[in-house]
Amino acid sequence: MDACLAVDREVDKVLSKFGQIRENVDNVLQQLIDSLENIKCDLLSKKSEDALESNKTSVVLVKGFLDKCKKDTHKLATEHRELHSTVSKVGKAIDRNFISDFAATSREDIFSGPTKTDLVNRIICQHFYRQGMWDIADELSEESGIEVECGQREPFAKLNTIVESLKKKDICPALEWARENRSQLEIQSSSLEFKLHRLAFLTLIQKGVEHQTKAVAYARANFGQFVEKHEKEVQTLMGMLLYVPQGIEESPYSYMVETNMWTEVNELFTRDACMMLGLSVESLLNVSINAGCMALPALLNIKQVMQQRQVTGIWSGKDELPIEIDLDPEHRYHSMFACPILRQQSSDTNPPMRLICGHVISKDALHKLGNSNKLKCPYCPMEQNPSEAKLICF
Repeated sequence: MDACLAVDREVDKVLSKFGQIRENVDNVLQQLIDSLENIKCDLLSKKSEDALESNKTSVVLVKGFLDKCKKDTHKLATEHRELHSTVSKVGKAIDRNFISDFAATSREDIFSGPTKTDLVNRIICQHFYRQGMWDIADELSEESGIEVECGQREPFAKLNTIVESLKKKDICPALEWARENRSQLEIQSSSLEFKLHRLAFLTLIQKGVEHQTKAVAYARANFGQFVEKHEKEVQTLMGMLLYVPQGIEESPYSYMVETNMWTEVNELFTRDACMMLGLSVESLLNVSINAGCMALPALLNIKQVMQQRQVTGIWSGKDELPIEIDLDPEHRYHSMFACPILRQQSSDTNPPMRLICGHVISKDALHKLGNSNKLKCPYCPMEQNPSEAKLICF
């Protein structure tokens, strides 16, 4: 998106320049036409005068007009030449922001083999089920040979139905689901059921005085079970009843109505339902694409620098990238350890090791620092035997 915006800005500059030049050309041409018309009128008006004097005047007027034409033409030509540089910047912006060699940042064997291909197809198929695109998902599973059991489709079907009802501001299906799964939601310390009841209550009092009695009855029937955990919020909701005759907008708690609670409840339901069903909160395909979009610009830049300086061997590691990619917290799924000595990320072959003093370094650093049966911690003066270091598993 940033690349598209950068190119779009250059195109806007070109279009603006074209518009200015066109307007300037029209003005100059009109001025020349007006000048020529004035000269013509002057010559016609002086026909009756002395012929010699008339010829001298004609020569002066025509010469002045030609000088003006040359001057204006030179000015327009200069502006036109400057336009070429503005147009060329668009091509440079495209070359700078859109690099076609994306394959240079990936490994050729990453999707090779039937097992990996099958895994990718399953992730794509699951994404379509999450989006409610049943026909596409079924067709993909059939053509790719993926066996999808009914038990794998059913959770997505129910989840999609409830999400669609929340988008239509129908709270009943979500409330029914929350009641059925109350025990599991309590284990997850979820506030979904309370927030659904809160939303239903606010919807009633927003309708005005004629629904105030219904709102009170609804609160008595449903808020009692949540007083222990949400006492202050329940008190706030009850306080809003005092402002129903004047209008909820006049209430000091109007922010509760103005906040887009439907979106909040929708996201909360999706998160809790996915956690309960053992699914990722976000589509794995979305996560992979978003993480790739974040990492790609940095990888392309470092690859270009490596090619310019003819650096080789840095990108040969199969289990780590040559640079650290700053992903959003929601895209981080595994704990990571980077050795403070060698500045390398830990891996299966180079795991983190805990020394007796409590400091942690990588296995490679342990071997390089250790000397026979003697090792001095690089962070404290404690001496120890390298064999006493313990493997740490995150």
